[in-house]
Amino acid sequence: MRLAAVSCVGWLVVVVLHHLLSARTYVWGPVDLLPPIAWAAVPVVLLPIAWLARPMRRRLVGAALLALVLGIGYSGINFATVFYTPPPAPADAVKVVTWNTEYWDQDRRNGGEQRTTTGQFYDFLREMDADVYLLHEYANVDDSLVDVFAQAYEIDQTAQLNAAFPGYTIVREGRNITLTRLPVVGHAWLDSQPYLPDDLKPVPPALVDRPLFYRSQALRTDIRVNGQVVSFYNSHIFQPPVRILLLRSDDDRNMFEIDRLNFEIRQASYRAIAADLKKNPNRAVMAGDLNTSPSMNLLDMVSDRLVDQSRALSSLYPVTWPVGDKPRMWRIDWLFTTPDIKVHNYDLTLPKGLSDHKAQQFVISAP
Repeated sequence: MRLAAVSCVGWLVVVVLHHLLSARTYVWGPVDLLPPIAWAAVPVVLLPIAWLARPMRRRLVGAALLALVLGIGYSGINFATVFYTPPPAPADAVKVVTWNTEYWDQDRRNGGEQRTTTGQFYDFLREMDADVYLLHEYANVDDSLVDVFAQAYEIDQTAQLNAAFPGYTIVREGRNITLTRLPVVGHAWLDSQPYLPDDLKPVPPALVDRPLFYRSQALRTDIRVNGQVVSFYNSHIFQPPVRILLLRSDDDRNMFEIDRLNFEIRQASYRAIAADLKKNPNRAVMAGDLNTSPSMNLLDMVSDRLVDQSRALSSLYPVTWPVGDKPRMWRIDWLFTTPDIKVHNYDLTLPKGLSDHKAQQFVISAP
């Protein structure tokens, strides 16, 4: 009975603290990393345990039910898809792909052994046949370097891109790259630096020759769609704080400093996107690897102008990461649009061994 009481009440306390602390302190990072489904599954498992604790049955069942009610919104269960059917696509609808390539054509999943080829990488992109591609991690990485900021380095595959996508406009800033065969009206990289604490604003020495790898996590490209200008926010947010969970520091920084940096730069990136959207009169699409699961309060920082388009997915529990041998339990890739953008189809596609992220494919119109 004591174990039942500790389990039911303890989990309820965790859920309440999660509401209060998620996205407010990097110290809560390990709890943020729980698989979202746990916020629904744990109280469901606790209910029969509470029922068996007869002297305290009513109170413990109540605690488990309250934890379920408070946690279900964090679970990632896509209830909206049950009652929603996307509208049929018009003839002039536009197909969009957004994908974290996991450092472009570099194979990082097989202990350094390159099992995929550059040709296979470009074939996969072409097979999706999109009008707009919002791609992340246009770079390669050297994991052997001690300084993590020095690990990602620039690449130049302009020739390969032009050969693979004739007639497309290529827009690249930092590690984000947007390709489109539609007319481009303009573009700009969004600067997260003004939203960082003063001590984190300087670009790390290892990145002085490629400062956008640090300063910018979103690329805005204004594209003409169905006669309307639509702003596409190609967004790739820094990974969440994980070092405290792993109990791992670097030679030059402890785990608390590393997690604080990731926490602050993630917040700054969301603020930069929201600030740009606030002054942008165009219709908008914000999509990409936000490194943010449904159980993280950081999603509350998404601009009020945007709506989550998860209802257009057919899956009741959509997941996008990690693709590979590990359990696929998290959704960290998203699609948000202004309400005047219609989403007619939305799918998550396996990357054929080319990345640890699924690709997002969706069809939209701007009537």
